Amino acid sequence: MITSSSNNRIKALVQLNQKAKARKEQDVFLVEGIKMFLEAPLDRIRDVYVSESFFVKQENREFDSANVVMENRAPLLSCMEKLQALNYEIVSDDVFEKISDTKTPQGILCVVQQYHYKLEELIDTKDALLVILEDLQDPGNMGTIMRTGEGAGISGIILSKDCVDIYNPKTIRATMGSVYRVPFIYVEELADVLKLLKDKQIKTFAAHLDGKEYYDNMNFKESTAFLIGNEGNGLKEQTAKAADSYIKIPMEGKVESLNAAVAASLLIYEASRQRRIKQ
Repeated sequence: MITSSSNNRIKALVQLNQKAKARKEQDVFLVEGIKMFLEAPLDRIRDVYVSESFFVKQENREFDSANVVMENRAPLLSCMEKLQALNYEIVSDDVFEKISDTKTPQGILCVVQQYHYKLEELIDTKDALLVILEDLQDPGNMGTIMRTGEGAGISGIILSKDCVDIYNPKTIRATMGSVYRVPFIYVEELADVLKLLKDKQIKTFAAHLDGKEYYDNMNFKESTAFLIGNEGNGLKEQTAKAADSYIKIPMEGKVESLNAAVAASLLIYEASRQRRIKQ
């Protein structure tokens, strides 16, 4: 058991939590909690750390059917079964708090290999549905868009190089496991990607205050990409101009725009709705 926060492995985990550079150099990211652990692909898990109290509860089977309903009991049992297939390290509860990024740690954390996709994997799909994000900065927005995107059936997410790190712990939590399944890629120049999409006959729609058409009046049944800009500044002028169409979301009252994640969600679910009707 690791009982000292000065342990080199513990220091390394703290760095992985705090530094995007460390995550990039080691090509890994951290996930916390039972759900994220259970959904993590076995072949991508590099290391697992569990708190002493968490492990004792599993080992002694303190959760019995008389005190805990089956829904709450099953994930813990499955968690222990998965642990047996991996190399895991037990750490004292106070040390686990040091490596945790949450206020109330569940007691399990794992190091996962990063994902690397190619642009072709995202765009060379039938009736592609893409989200393109430019300079998005809020990790919660990023994670929510990925989670909602999976629910709506998107093909993937394309991110400008200045977007928030998708492996930021807050982003990872917000994805609720979708980070394992939704393809994404950072690109140096969105202009080059938009040109490629045009060549591939993928229609691009910029969510923009200058839009003349409401989003639910447009046709998204064919290959489509939605452009969402920075939370404060929106899309850059040259990026917006490269889109095939501007679209807007109806607004009442004095509200000028919606949260980036909310706007993206409305657009991709409208596309999903239209495609269900098409089928």
